[in-house]
Amino acid sequence: MNNFEWSFETKVIFGKYNENKVGNECIKYGNRVLIVRSNGNHIESSGLMDKVRESLVNNNIEFCELSGIVPNPTIDKVREGVKICLDKNIDLVLAIGGGSIIDTAKAISAGVYYNGDVWDLFTQNIQINKVLPLGVIPTIAASGSEGSIGAVITNPETNSKFDILSPLLRPKFAILNPELTLTLSKYHTFCGVVDILSHAMERYFTNTENVELTDRLGAALMKTVINNGLILVNDSTNYNARAEIMWASTLAHNGLLDTGRNSCWASHMIATELSAHYNAIHGATLSVIIPAWMEYVYKYDLKRFAIFASEVFNVEYDENNLDLTAKQGIYEIKKFFSKLNMPITMRDLGIDDDSLFDKMSIQATRFGNIGCIKLLDTNDVKNIFNIAYK
Repeated sequence: MNNFEWSFETKVIFGKYNENKVGNECIKYGNRVLIVRSNGNHIESSGLMDKVRESLVNNNIEFCELSGIVPNPTIDKVREGVKICLDKNIDLVLAIGGGSIIDTAKAISAGVYYNGDVWDLFTQNIQINKVLPLGVIPTIAASGSEGSIGAVITNPETNSKFDILSPLLRPKFAILNPELTLTLSKYHTFCGVVDILSHAMERYFTNTENVELTDRLGAALMKTVINNGLILVNDSTNYNARAEIMWASTLAHNGLLDTGRNSCWASHMIATELSAHYNAIHGATLSVIIPAWMEYVYKYDLKRFAIFASEVFNVEYDENNLDLTAKQGIYEIKKFFSKLNMPITMRDLGIDDDSLFDKMSIQATRFGNIGCIKLLDTNDVKNIFNIAYK
């Protein structure tokens, strides 16, 4: 196990009706709030925005709203939000929506204290030393951004999708009400399920030895997400299943499963290129890339892949044929994604040409080789794209 430091200072307020408490939390940081919010009609028709506005007014909080954020959020909205915060002397940024909304709000909160174009933070390895406080109300369980230290933003002018990382980007509070996810389509719900599962997998497939506790935590979280995802296939309004998945979303990406171990992130870095170049939903790119990555690298740590199959999918562990056990685990995750009606090939995703594979492979490895089960170079990434394209 590696040495580590871990601190999770986000206040989690979990359960039904807690969005009514948002004003009580915001006022702790000031009385001028920028709401960064989803464009979807559901947050209006569900009454969520009315509840938020009423709670803010009852606490004598002034607020303005920024909407129009798209999936794979873009830097232009971040710049717009930074300008609003500076012009109106905002005290706190409040994100209401999914990971794209929360990541946009995080980037805004960091950009306010940077004397330059906020995109520099994503491209020039500039340390973030101060941010505006941030609160979040997620309306989808997926990205885990409500508890993470990062944000991912796209620059459409360059087809670049980069991240920033800082412990300061953790929200001060996160109001998690699983009921707010009930109106989601099955497709968006299951894109979220894949994203959550991927966050645990990126930590689970490590080259660090003697990490039994976090191995078991990761496997338990993955089993929980899989079991409850399957419940939602037949009963999409099941509150208890959505509650399990929403809590798993936070725990999968708040750093707990990272403690004492190296993480992989190869699948994410490869899938990010599909999002950046084809504007595909993040979870859908991961359901395509994860099995392809597993097929390409599993032989480099047969035992770990076999244990994954056994612990997560209850495959019989055959110590005399680890290859067969590992392959069965890959088959099971494909089968799970298929049950969710998620794409498992690029063609399922609507990508029917390979003309960008060279460019995307170079971009994915622009900072060097990626992953940790097997370090992947540009040619390896292209091979994974080709497996996913079959």
